[in-house]
Amino acid sequence: MRDKKLNLFSTVMFGLSAIVGSGWMFGSSQAAQIAGPAAIISWIVGALLVAMIAMVYVEIGTMFPEEGAMSRFTMYTHGSLLGHIFSWANWISLLAILPIEAVAATQYMSTWPWKWAEWMHGFMKGGQLTAQGIMMAAVMIIVFTLINYGSVTLMAKFNNFISVLKIVVPLITMVALVAAHFDLGNLGSSAQEFMPNGTASIFVAIGSAGIIYSYVAFQTVINLGNDINKPSVNIRRGIILSLLISALIYIALQIVFIGALPKSIINAGWSHISFNSPFANLAILLNIYWLSTLIYFAAFISPIGSGIAFASSASKSLSSMPKNKHLPMFLGKSDNKYNTPRVALLVNCVVSFLLVLMFKNWSLLSRVVAASTLISLLSGPVVAGSLRKMGPNLRRSTKIKGMHILGPIVFDLISLAIYWSMFPTTVEVIGIIIVGLPIYFIYDYRRGFREFKQKLYASLWLIVHLVGLSLISWIGSSQFGGANIVKYPLDFLAIIIFSTVMYYWAINSHYYSGYFDDAKDLNDTVHMDDD
Repeated sequence: MRDKKLNLFSTVMFGLSAIVGSGWMFGSSQAAQIAGPAAIISWIVGALLVAMIAMVYVEIGTMFPEEGAMSRFTMYTHGSLLGHIFSWANWISLLAILPIEAVAATQYMSTWPWKWAEWMHGFMKGGQLTAQGIMMAAVMIIVFTLINYGSVTLMAKFNNFISVLKIVVPLITMVALVAAHFDLGNLGSSAQEFMPNGTASIFVAIGSAGIIYSYVAFQTVINLGNDINKPSVNIRRGIILSLLISALIYIALQIVFIGALPKSIINAGWSHISFNSPFANLAILLNIYWLSTLIYFAAFISPIGSGIAFASSASKSLSSMPKNKHLPMFLGKSDNKYNTPRVALLVNCVVSFLLVLMFKNWSLLSRVVAASTLISLLSGPVVAGSLRKMGPNLRRSTKIKGMHILGPIVFDLISLAIYWSMFPTTVEVIGIIIVGLPIYFIYDYRRGFREFKQKLYASLWLIVHLVGLSLISWIGSSQFGGANIVKYPLDFLAIIIFSTVMYYWAINSHYYSGYFDDAKDLNDTVHMDDD
């Protein structure tokens, strides 16, 4: 019998647990190091950008409420080849967060200052996990898997508890730091002091300080699909509420971090900020030792909460991919009393451990997530725009007004975010795509390469787009890692013009396949009266 579904509270808590992960422990410090006080603007702009992206996915997600939905959307409009590329990128982006959060928790443990925890200091050496650290990260991954191995209700209750802690601890941290020391003068008295590294640094911080990485975790709510009670309305509400609450927390944390810094640190220059555990180190500097203990504890709990959330989301993503008929069907097996995709969970557990062996620190793993997440998000505006042409009469419980304007704008913004990640990240994105293609072609060969020309044409725009972004990144401004042939902000203009052309090519390359018929059948199950 299918387990009880998630209510709105559990859906919001699930979204918050995914969004408020290790990002709150590092993001404020890294953003301030890059942009100074203007990092506050980075968090605001990042929130608005991701909110626009989320609105596109809210429309699609409520049209097709199914488990692992993010791995299915593109297939409905552009066939199995493009669908496989995007579902592969989405799965990698979700899966890689399991080892990231496991590594983050292990790194935090390696800095615990208590005498009884000295044995944990051996988890890290030279910025890399040691054999001990790898074992601890593996234990974390196994815990993420086991909690999701049972019922969705058990997972939700555990997740609700952690999510509440992840909200309460940042609030306590902000109140305690403001009470101990808060200097508005740290924000600067002029535009130059507020924005010491220029306007470009605002966008560099968005792409490189974990801002986009933190916010885009909203997609975990989409991937839950039919595990949510009244999905046609609670997917929308869950995403909006979790994004709003997390944005307020992140923006407030950035303001408090800047205001609480001692003058001696600021006078040395924003680029010289260097904390291993930013808020805990700041609490110690201000002699709030009880707060540093609380933060060290939260720095262990927050990654666990995110790991649990993403273990579920990644398993839903992988288990849905065999429906595309280009992966083994046993991966989608969920014939247990809880309807949990246990085979997918176990596969993800093994692959996550392999990723820890390959990338032994947080920063290396974050590049994998950033590259794959950004490319997977490109599918949203393309699918939404294509569906307006292909299925104007499909049921849309959340129909976004002005999609013909929002679609290309969101596509351009995602393309800019890829650029902000700095060269050579764009090239790494292409590498991630190539890894998944041989598997697709093996299965497509077995099926006789049906509709191959149509599928190839429907996918060609993505290859051209990514190659084009790579070239612009290479010759772009030095602020974003380029050769400075095209200087800032003309590089932004080049990205926008190029991406707009690619968007209209993309939505006009759709075609009607059997997968679109599956989409219509699923859409017929959507209830329009959940309100």
